[in-house]
Amino acid sequence: MTDLQTLPMEFWELLVSVWQDGIQGVDFGRVLVALGILIFFYILRGLFARIVVAAAGKWAARTQTQVDDLLVEALAPALKLMVFTIGVFVAGRYLAFDGLAEELHLRLVRSMVAVAFFWAAYNFTKPLTLAFKRLEVVLTREMVDWLVTATRIAVILLGVATVLQIWGIQVAPLIAGLGLFGVAVALGAQDLFKNLLAGLSILIEKRFGVGDWVKVDGVVEGTVEHIGFRSTRVRRFDKAPVYVPNTEFADGAVTNFSAMTHRRIYWKIGVEYRTTRDQLAEIRNRIEAFLLDSDEFAKPPEVPLFVRIDSFNDSSIDIMLYCFTRTTVWGEWLEAKERLAYAVKDIVEGAGTGFAFPSTSLYVESLPGGTPEAFSPPEGSSPEGSSGGSGAQAKLPAGNPADGQTAGEAETGADT
Repeated sequence: MTDLQTLPMEFWELLVSVWQDGIQGVDFGRVLVALGILIFFYILRGLFARIVVAAAGKWAARTQTQVDDLLVEALAPALKLMVFTIGVFVAGRYLAFDGLAEELHLRLVRSMVAVAFFWAAYNFTKPLTLAFKRLEVVLTREMVDWLVTATRIAVILLGVATVLQIWGIQVAPLIAGLGLFGVAVALGAQDLFKNLLAGLSILIEKRFGVGDWVKVDGVVEGTVEHIGFRSTRVRRFDKAPVYVPNTEFADGAVTNFSAMTHRRIYWKIGVEYRTTRDQLAEIRNRIEAFLLDSDEFAKPPEVPLFVRIDSFNDSSIDIMLYCFTRTTVWGEWLEAKERLAYAVKDIVEGAGTGFAFPSTSLYVESLPGGTPEAFSPPEGSSPEGSSGGSGAQAKLPAGNPADGQTAGEAETGADT
């Protein structure tokens, strides 16, 4: 049985043994020094990156373009990682790994260098968007965004492939295997590729862009918020988002209201039939003069403008008003239309006539045979005043009106 008094001494000897023999044959003191090296380079990375960025920033500030300024800022994260990678390399060399440990250490360092390089390349894609902006003369802004996104995806894929190669994983057989798998997937993903090609055609043909008011009959009407690889997000006027497959826009008829140069007003103004010819001419001429004098409405030959006596309707004489506002903004268009409505009302009422409304006139020439006798209560009496409360009413003399006798004549005879 172990003597309890010797336990402290045995534990101390164990600590000394670990300190001398270290971990996996590496002296424990060297491990602590290596950790100190890592901590030092970890602290140094931020200072070094700031110094380099500040020096490069002074050079970039001399130029008029902002691309180089953004490139310098994008370089900072990769510089920090590169400095720490140097610390990992120095610490590993200090520990003097051998065999498998040395190879793993070198692969780790190479992987960190590759990650730093592709991280910088990924960050550089953001400043490059300013360079891509020049392509908006040929391509749309959405197409440029697609190019930037595709560039970033390519950088990520290349970075992953490089790291896999460093660790001995062959990418070519993996891609070949994915190719066979891709054929099977493609058979079930035809709609995805159709929508992708449809999205490209939308951007290339410039049918519409983000912020445009569009309408696809039977599908959606609203404001375009995002054109994606597979679908387009349209915000309806009730603020509900609708995600529409790109094929709906590519295969169907799309109305782009934001591409309007002017906005139309088309009214039928009905005036009463008692309106005279001179009043009609006055109303027409004054409405036309109002449109021609107002800066809110476009004039011929820029757009057609008509104010004409159009038709004789059932209850009105119709005046057609056909014009266009210069603004296409819905709120401003409503204000212009409102001012026009006020002017039309003042003009019609000022001409001494009024607006017609649907009405029906009934003319009775004669009553057919077998019509119930016309009756009316005696003068100065009412049904309620009849004796006995029976509701009996005094009747006219028996007999129907003679043939050809109008209802009005029958009533006159009854009164007499």
